[in-house]
Amino acid sequence: MNDAHIPVLVEEICFWLNPLPGGIYVDCTLGVGGTSLKILEKAGNNAHIIGLDRDHQAIVYAKKTLSKFGKSVKIFNGNFSHIKDFVHEAGYEKVDGVVFDLGVSSLQLDQPERGFSFSLSGPLDMRMDQTQGATAADLVNYLPEKELADIIFSYGEERYSRRIARAIVQARQTGFIQTTQALVNVLQHALPLAYKKGRLHFATRTFQALRIRVNRELDLLEPALRDAVELLKEGGRVCVVAFHSLEDRIVKHAFRSMARGERPQISLLTKKPVIPSETEIRHNPRARSAKLRVAERIPEGENP
Repeated sequence: MNDAHIPVLVEEICFWLNPLPGGIYVDCTLGVGGTSLKILEKAGNNAHIIGLDRDHQAIVYAKKTLSKFGKSVKIFNGNFSHIKDFVHEAGYEKVDGVVFDLGVSSLQLDQPERGFSFSLSGPLDMRMDQTQGATAADLVNYLPEKELADIIFSYGEERYSRRIARAIVQARQTGFIQTTQALVNVLQHALPLAYKKGRLHFATRTFQALRIRVNRELDLLEPALRDAVELLKEGGRVCVVAFHSLEDRIVKHAFRSMARGERPQISLLTKKPVIPSETEIRHNPRARSAKLRVAERIPEGENP
């Protein structure tokens, strides 16, 4: 079991979610089960968790983490884009709360063979579900230069995206770019010295962009948020932790859209996102960029 993964903003999630005995909660990004464990402990008797994760390995760890809760926990291997199907398969029509902890987990980052980390050499994979879809290596080695540049710019907000794409296309002419270290080496030679000395590691944005594209993370987020809200009972809450501006922007705009109009569905409980304390960041550097937004289901047509 990977003990290095510490759930981010978990106390704040539990405060806003306010889990109660008998409540039904969906953890859309189950990971190794840390957030669900805290929810069940806070809720007390007879609370239920429906846990979803697309990563087979994470499911194995989560089952161990939550084993003492027995039939109170139902775990599904799949994407949160199918949240409605999984909730209904678990035997429920409505739930009391939904949690999304977006992005990549420490479990995935810390294993070189998963290919998520630019600081560990491994195959250039980056798939959260390793049974499906194209790998990052497939994108890097086969996409046209313009499409690569667009991905790196759009999903990584990388200002040197064109230069990077051009360098990748040149490098792959002499051999397949198979590993994370091979891609880092391409970036190392492509980017200006001043940029490489910046606060952010020079490979961060490119790796982020490839990971998001491989896993279709942004494409699936807004529809899943809308489905989650539809599943909530009146007074039920949805909590979303985002780790970069692209995710957070989607969450903010989706929530605002559902809170407005003639038939608002939710009220916004966090006018500004909740961010981690200095103490949490010190103990868990991964929390540094986290932002939590929370909304509550209201009776249809009621003004929040």
